[in-house]
Amino acid sequence: MLIGVPKEIKNHEYRVGMTPTSVKEAVRHGHEVWVQANAGSGIGASDADYTAAGAKIIATAAEIFAKADMIVKVKEPQAVERKMLRPGQILYTYLHLAPDPEQTKDLVASGAVCIAYETVTSPRGGLPLLAPMSQVAGRMSVQSGAHCLEKAQGGRGVLIGGVPGVAPGKVVILGGGVVGTNAAVVALGMGADVTILEKNVDRMEELVARFGTAVKTIYSTQGAVEDECAAADMVIGGVLIPGAAAPKLVTKAMLKDWKPGSVLVDVAIDQGGCAETSKATTHAEPTYVVDNVIHYCVANMPGGVARTSTFALNNVTLPFALAIANKGWKKALLDDAHLRNGLNVADGKVTYKAVADDLGYAYVPAEKVLA
Repeated sequence: MLIGVPKEIKNHEYRVGMTPTSVKEAVRHGHEVWVQANAGSGIGASDADYTAAGAKIIATAAEIFAKADMIVKVKEPQAVERKMLRPGQILYTYLHLAPDPEQTKDLVASGAVCIAYETVTSPRGGLPLLAPMSQVAGRMSVQSGAHCLEKAQGGRGVLIGGVPGVAPGKVVILGGGVVGTNAAVVALGMGADVTILEKNVDRMEELVARFGTAVKTIYSTQGAVEDECAAADMVIGGVLIPGAAAPKLVTKAMLKDWKPGSVLVDVAIDQGGCAETSKATTHAEPTYVVDNVIHYCVANMPGGVARTSTFALNNVTLPFALAIANKGWKKALLDDAHLRNGLNVADGKVTYKAVADDLGYAYVPAEKVLA
């Protein structure tokens, strides 16, 4: 199979779909890999590194999209990239379709086979291709939020860990999953006062077993969200419904009760965000202010630490990429129900129920497309 790796073009996105090590493994399996010139520069991988791994360096993305059987990316295809997709071509990347009707419309029209990292599942439960980026984003959320709390950035002027004689900042985390757990690790490491709101009682027991009394856990109700966020210096949104739009836990009306200069870091922004006032931002312009609350809603947070993120991502995406390339997409998906859960769009049909429900498409089960 001819695998194509274009350079990412989303604002300040420095990750790349395949590392030289991943390319070498694909070539070892008998596949041809085309990599766009300078695609790996953001992670310190030169064209010479890719050539040494067995890749062919291609000047433009257009050449790659025109010829490749499978496109391997990191972020969702931008409008100009979606126009280059063709029927039957495999697109393997993050998609986050539920809050993005324009992208969904274009992918349906393209006839391409679109496999989303974020909905591939694991035999042990969870989302293995989303988890490493959730780990990165969760950890980054606290350091980004701490920077926003500085007075020069418009924040309250609070040092998140405090100092002797001065109380630490209060960090409230919405959701105790992968994002929330990793945010708690860093927040605790910085000395913050940390509270996690979570609805799953079993998950709360796991959090207590991990963190002990260092982290306070509270059952998440609307009243609890209102009270805890109003008392917080930093709120981190880490809620997730796989493949679906994130629930709006924070309303605009709540913000009037928040501390002026407090910070909301909405890690759920890829799925539309968990606050009514959230809108996607970029690393170039990461924040905006609503009702004296700083909103940090960068939609590709892990792109800021591109080298760490790319290698962590390739560790989990490569085995599935090889399965698709070795077997062809239909057999690979028929053989693996967990990979099959990653199929979001194929042959002009929406094959992931949460996306179909949120955007008003007829839902066609993946099994029907594969039959």
